Formats: sequence, C-alpha cells, structure tokens
Amino acid sequence: MRKVLFLVVLASLCLPFSVCAQTPSRPDLLGHAPIAISQDGPFVRIYSPEVREPVRLFVISDTHLFLSDEREEPFRDYSKRMAAAYNHTRNIYSREETDPEASFRKTLALAKERGADAICLLGDIVSYPSEAGIELAVRLLNETGIPWFYTTGNHDWHYEGMEGTEIELREKWTQERLAPLYKGYDHLLYSVEVKGVKLIFLDDGVYEILPEQLAAFKQEARGKQPKLLFCHIPFYAPGFGVTYGCGNPDWNEAHDRGFRAERRPKWPAEGHSAVTYDFWKAVGKACRQHRVLATFSGHIHKQSFSLVDGWPQFVTNANAEGGYYEVTLEPMP
Repeated sequence: MRKVLFLVVLASLCLPFSVCAQTPSRPDLLGHAPIAISQDGPFVRIYSPEVREPVRLFVISDTHLFLSDEREEPFRDYSKRMAAAYNHTRNIYSREETDPEASFRKTLALAKERGADAICLLGDIVSYPSEAGIELAVRLLNETGIPWFYTTGNHDWHYEGMEGTEIELREKWTQERLAPLYKGYDHLLYSVEVKGVKLIFLDDGVYEILPEQLAAFKQEARGKQPKLLFCHIPFYAPGFGVTYGCGNPDWNEAHDRGFRAERRPKWPAEGHSAVTYDFWKAVGKACRQHRVLATFSGHIHKQSFSLVDGWPQFVTNANAEGGYYEVTLEPMP
C-alpha cells in the first residue's frame, strides 16, 4: 500500500510541528510508521523502529569564535573582517547581550547538564583558522567529557583574499590548523556510531561535492542501521534562497552576492558539477528509504525546516547567538 506523508506545521517553525509517515489503513498504530519527527523550538525528536535505545545529540553550528594571539599577526590582513564580525551578539531566545565564546560555553554546559551522548559541530565554529580559537574550542569541548565530532564550514579554513583555489586552501588549512578538531577523521566524509546510530559528517564548505565524497556516502548509507547526515551548508529545497546551495540550480556566478566581501573567486558560471547534483539525489533517495532519517546543517544563521519528497532537513540558529538543536532519537512508541 502506498505510503502517505502527513505534515503539520503550526503557525511558524518557532512553534511545535510534527511529521509522520504511516499507512492510512492503520492510522492509530504509530508503530507501523517508518519514521516520525516532532520539533518544538530547538528540541527535535526522531522516532524509528530501527532505533533501539534513546540517543541524545547536541547540534552546534556557526559559533564564530574570533579569539587570536600573536601567532595571527602574519595573517591579520586575511582575517580582519571576520575578526570583527561577531564580537557582540544577542541571545536568540532571551535577547540578552552575549558573545560567541559565552554562547559556546553556555551550550556546552547545557549539553552536559542534559546528558548528551555526543556533540555534533557543523562548521564555522571559528571565523577563520585562528590557532588560539581552535585551541579554545578543543579545550572547552574536551572539558565536557562528552564525545564530540566536527565538520568544517565555509569560514573555519578561509583566510579572505589569500591566493589559491577554495579546494586548495581548504585542504591546506584543514591539515595545518583544523586537524585537532577532526581528531584523525577524514574531513571529506567520515562516520561514527553512537549507541547504534550512525552519524555521517560531510565537508561541503565549498558548496560542491567531490566524486570521492559521493562514493563514500553511498557506501556509508547502505543498510537498515539508522543514520543522520551532518554538514554545514544546507541542501537545495524549493522555497529557500541560493544559500541553500548544495544542489541549488541557481547556484552560479550570476547569483553570487558575497564574493567581494569574502574576497574569494566567484562561483562557477556553469553552476554545480554533475557530482553535486548526483549527491543531492543520493541523499534524497536514502531519506525516502529511511536509511538516513534526517539531515542537519547550519550556515544560514536561522532555524528552518524543509521536507522534500520524504527528506527532512533541519537548519539550526547560529550558536554565536545561543542557537543549537537538542536531537533525541527514540524507538518508535
């Protein structure tokens, strides 16, 4: 029997909503649904019959730590704009004045208080590859005693105006500065297992997907084991702008508004590679088959949710302003 997807969105994404896929002939038996999702502000619950025990994850993106010291002096021309970009912020919930470091510390303390099984960091944790900023992040994360996993954004490795292609510069600064955050994992794509749930981390910080990433994802997405996909830049979803860039048909030179401020090459005139579109299709297929339960991203600095043909995508508020997701995976009730 054909599955029917019910989506209820109440007033706005700041209010509770739920998503449930189930068989219409048994609408009262949630246990027959392949997946059910609910959200209330930063709290996300995902139910699946493949989940064997509760798993609690804290998802953090876009902290934009700007701390630096004398080691940064040779790079000041490349980091000066981002060093001043998020010095003072307001908490997204209380509207109280804060700053990135205070927000990061508060979120980590909350993860510890709530008994998180893992912390998932989705990029732009630092605003540029500052050694002092990276060291601070690693120290604070280690002090929680909670397992933590990281993938990069479009700023962590980016020194604005530095000569070289984005792929070359990402590789250089990932190896030379961001390695302590990766802890030996392959930055392009890697997976870990937390209480029977596979967490897949993808580096899409240049908006494009490489062939080896597509091949690795297809391998990781096999099987019935419940999985989540984490990355920095959201995937294309109708109704959102070009900054939902991975797979967006409007991602091209004509729609690039940020290249001057970020002092980087323009996006390609021809847009995405065929590999990036193939990756988008592969993720969608994995979500429709419930091999990947949902994807999580940051980058936009604004919480949002999209559902594209059975593919749930969550984007979190910026942690620089106190944003985060607390994601709980539970067995189907």
